[in-house]
Formats: sequence, structure tokens, C-alpha cells
Amino acid sequence: MWWPRIALLLSILAAALLVFSGLGVRAGLWPFRVGFGMFAGAMLTGLAAIGAASIALAVPRLLVPRLRHPKRMLIAALVLGAASAAVPLEHLRRVKTLPYINDITTDTEKPPQFSLPKVYESHFAELQRIGYPDLQPLSLPAPPAQAFARALAAARAMDLEIVSADEKAGRIEAVATTRWFGFKDDMVVRIAPLGAGSRIDVRSKSRVGRSDVGANARRIQEFLTRLGRERGATYHPRGNDDRLQAHAARGLPARRAGARL
Repeated sequence: MWWPRIALLLSILAAALLVFSGLGVRAGLWPFRVGFGMFAGAMLTGLAAIGAASIALAVPRLLVPRLRHPKRMLIAALVLGAASAAVPLEHLRRVKTLPYINDITTDTEKPPQFSLPKVYESHFAELQRIGYPDLQPLSLPAPPAQAFARALAAARAMDLEIVSADEKAGRIEAVATTRWFGFKDDMVVRIAPLGAGSRIDVRSKSRVGRSDVGANARRIQEFLTRLGRERGATYHPRGNDDRLQAHAARGLPARRAGARL
């Protein structure tokens, strides 16, 4: 039987589906639903390659005697299949464990608003508190004008596309592009006076999908962490341990189990 070749072909197909799932969507060759289908196909095909390679390695008589280096082919298929399946499997894990929301903000009571208002769903606040308890506003020991300039510099340093920057209104709007599928997420930063300093609130909302698999929260945290490096700033996130959040979201004891996307 041709197990090594079958396993290797499956792993190559899985890798191709994975790579072109995102490239095709970004290039406009097919809609994102087709890209997601290819993404899921990469997971299934990668798992099939792992299964075929594992069976052939466990049962030597399945190998073709005249085939050169069959074990090398099987190991290559095993590695490539596992690598191709790992990305969509991690995505699936995040969908299952993180809050099923696509709109994140540091102020759930009065979220920063975009120039073209976007509705903030009332039930998102509780889900966010469960999933991202450490996401808080940032206090800067600088007047609003200075805080605005620093916030704008931080947004540019993150390669965000600046849509508008209104210092008088204390608002910066930007667009972020996701790496894999090239989805557009909208982000707004609000700078308000707070005593002798400033308070920074951020909101990030996905245009596509009901779940952002943690992308908006990570983006906000990265932005505030950049600003929080300022001397005297008060923002000290503990980070988002996905496993800890997953247990909290399910109402389970917050025990650790390893870590990580």
C-alpha cells in the first residue's frame, strides 16, 4: 500500500489549504466564508495526514519495500500535517473558550463612541468582565493635549490606519487589519481630563463575525501597555491567561493547565 505517499500528499494539501485560505480572502479571490471552509479543511486534512502517517509508522508491513526512505516521508507528513492542523485547532479552542463577543472596551458603562455611532450590546459588558477582568482604563500623569499626542504616536507605532484624530474632542479613530484573513476592526481612543492628568479609554470592534477570538482585547491591551510604559502611568495588566479565562467563563474553578494564540 502507498501509505507514505498518501500521508505526504494529505499533509501538503493541508498546508496549501491553510496558506491559501487567508491569502485568497486578502486578495479578494473568494469570500471569507470560502476561506473559512478552506481553513477548516486544513484542520481535517492535517489530522487525516497525522492519522495515516501514524498508522504506517506503527504497522511497518504497510510500507512499500521499493520506496526509498518511507519513514522520512512519514515523519515529514506527520510534522507538516500537525503544523497545518495546529493553527485552526488553536482558533477553534479560542472560539470555544473565550467570550463570544466582538466588541471590547475599557468602559462598559459609557463606551467610547465612533463618529459613525456603533451599537454596544448590553450583554457584552458581563461577558467581558468574565473573560477579560484585567482590561481597565489607563491613567496618565499628563494633560490631555500631551496624552493625545502620545496616544496618536502609539497607534501609529502599531501600524494602525488612522481615520481621524480630533484633539479638541479628545478622540482618535483607527482601523486595524487582521494578519490572516485581512479583516477590518474599528478602534476608537477617548482621552478625557482626570485631575491634573488624563484618562484613556479604548474600544475595538470587529466588522465581521460574532466572535473576535480575543483579537480586540489583545489589541487594546497592547495599545494601553505601550502608553503605560510612561513614567507615572497606572496600567498594570496581569495578561490574559486564556485557560484561566476559560474556566471563569464556564463557572469552573480557576486552575491552571499549561498556556497560549
